[in-house]
Amino acid sequence: MAKEERASRQVVVLSLITAACLIGDSMLYIVLPVHFAEAGLASLWEVGIILSVNRLVRLPLNPAVGWLYRRISDRTGIFIATVLATLTTFGYAFADGFAAWLFLRCLWGVAWTLLRLGGFYCILGVSSDGDRGYFMGLYNGLYRSGSLVGMLFGGIFADWIGFPFTAMLFGACTAVTIVLGLAYVPRGTGALPAGAVREENAWRWKDGAVLWVMATGLVVALIYQGLYAATLSQLVQSHFGGDVSLFGVAVGAATFGGVLQAIRWGWEPWLAPWFGKLSDRRFGRRTMMLVSLGAGAVAFGLTACRLPLPLWIAVLLLSQLVGTSLTTVADSVASDTAPLRGGRVFMMWYSFAVDLGAAIGPVVAYLISDFWGMDAAYALTALLLLAFTVKWCWSAPLLRPFVRPGRGGSPRS
Repeated sequence: MAKEERASRQVVVLSLITAACLIGDSMLYIVLPVHFAEAGLASLWEVGIILSVNRLVRLPLNPAVGWLYRRISDRTGIFIATVLATLTTFGYAFADGFAAWLFLRCLWGVAWTLLRLGGFYCILGVSSDGDRGYFMGLYNGLYRSGSLVGMLFGGIFADWIGFPFTAMLFGACTAVTIVLGLAYVPRGTGALPAGAVREENAWRWKDGAVLWVMATGLVVALIYQGLYAATLSQLVQSHFGGDVSLFGVAVGAATFGGVLQAIRWGWEPWLAPWFGKLSDRRFGRRTMMLVSLGAGAVAFGLTACRLPLPLWIAVLLLSQLVGTSLTTVADSVASDTAPLRGGRVFMMWYSFAVDLGAAIGPVVAYLISDFWGMDAAYALTALLLLAFTVKWCWSAPLLRPFVRPGRGGSPRS
């Protein structure tokens, strides 16, 4: 019990460190499009590049950071990440001009890659088959509270005290994580859990099950981190125009979309660990994955339909609930697979697949929208989720060694 409590405390602290590092980045998505002149930028197209470049640089960074973590401890990697996150957030207050902002956002891409891979590795080190889903859900749920705080209070403070002072305030909050990381993050040595095979003997690109686990992570990120996050406001506008009437009050499409996504960030700290625990003990990963994929296919299909506003909001909330479950279960399946197929090398490539999905999601969505409309993008997303549901059903024998069956059964037999 003491070991479990210690592991839980370490995951919670790591989640809060990640959340605090994330608030400066999340603040920019709300503040920079409005205060770009105050930040020394000349146009909105510069804002668009600045907000997306950190995702692009993360793609080649994943292998480099994975290589680095094989030579340094987890604690050292998290320490470097928190220092970089602090410097970039403070830097937002003083940056002037497109080149300076581009440099800071690339630096943040390095920090986030170190944080994300460090989080995966720490959870892999402190968890076991019986609690890995819970810890992954706990980590994912808690760190997203940083997005909620950054977007909610970032806009309020920027309008109240100005953008530079807001950035410095958030930078001071991020600086606290440097001490927390040194005090609470386990050192980690890159060792695999007991019973795991050696990385060099386990990693094979032609392993169909491994590629399928990666493909699942890529598609979940493409849909929720990419397509849904980038197009929800546009979808609302295409269905109801520039304003949505709620209880007789006109609300802008962007505000409406932001509130809906903030609801998800608000429930994630509670629901993500719960979904992870269900996949650990009661239903197992495969059942949770099948139910979530099927529900997501239904939800996205209905989202593309012209429904009354109250019913349409319920469908959107269902799709976000599915997103919480899918992200938690997909990451948990990946962390189950790692001890058997490549260890940290596998987790590095899984993180690369997730970042790739998040990067191409908005591009794919708007390309489809330009040809057939935004509803078509969501309808095709429903078909993609349905195809993955069928594939997960069909691939059960292939994936059995990697997927927990639930109710305490061992998947390693």
